[in-house]
Amino acid sequence: MTNRVNPSIFKFLNTLKDNNNRAWFAENKEYYLEEETKIKSFFTSVFQGLQLQDNLEGMKAYRIYRDVRFSKDKSPYKIYRSCSYKRATQALRGGYHLEITNDGSFLAAGFWQPNKEDLLRIRQEFELDGNTITEILESKDIKKIFGGFYKGHSLKKAPKGFDKNHPNIQLINKKDFILMRKFTNKEVLHKDFQKTVLKSFESVRPFFDYMSSVLTTDLNGESIIED
Repeated sequence: MTNRVNPSIFKFLNTLKDNNNRAWFAENKEYYLEEETKIKSFFTSVFQGLQLQDNLEGMKAYRIYRDVRFSKDKSPYKIYRSCSYKRATQALRGGYHLEITNDGSFLAAGFWQPNKEDLLRIRQEFELDGNTITEILESKDIKKIFGGFYKGHSLKKAPKGFDKNHPNIQLINKKDFILMRKFTNKEVLHKDFQKTVLKSFESVRPFFDYMSSVLTTDLNGESIIED
């Protein structure tokens, strides 16, 4: 296990980008497996560090194979490597994500495309109170590290049942609630990159604590978690 990203990952991903076909991949399977072992070792080191500051259910390193069934781009392989870390228990909501790619690496934390029940509950909360989430997003660490919510996806019109003129309509219209931080290749290869990732993830805890409280209670503040 290593707590640094090996520079060879960028060379591999660039080469794969220029040779994104099954014939090349089959001929270079050992090359791929060597790089996969290295990057998964780094992802695992992040997981172990993250376990010290949060309760995690596990990690998932995503496969390199693309699902091209519904895509115009039929390139069979991803030119990035990514991993997610899931929080444990019904009480802890939200998740962490880390993606390594040439000139586009990033980490993210939050709620990507929540199911309709969770999305409605979040919108109802923001309808009642937009101050709490705004104060969290404006806190020193989150503002410095993330700059606020990632733009993501939003409705063009107010959701059914919500006032289009509500003062918190921009929050209500959001379809996902993500904090994102981008990195240059130089930053990814820095000896302290793992520490930077862990510090960034640690800073989102007030956001996760608040959103977990929202998603595990009804509008009266009563717990909805089954015993």
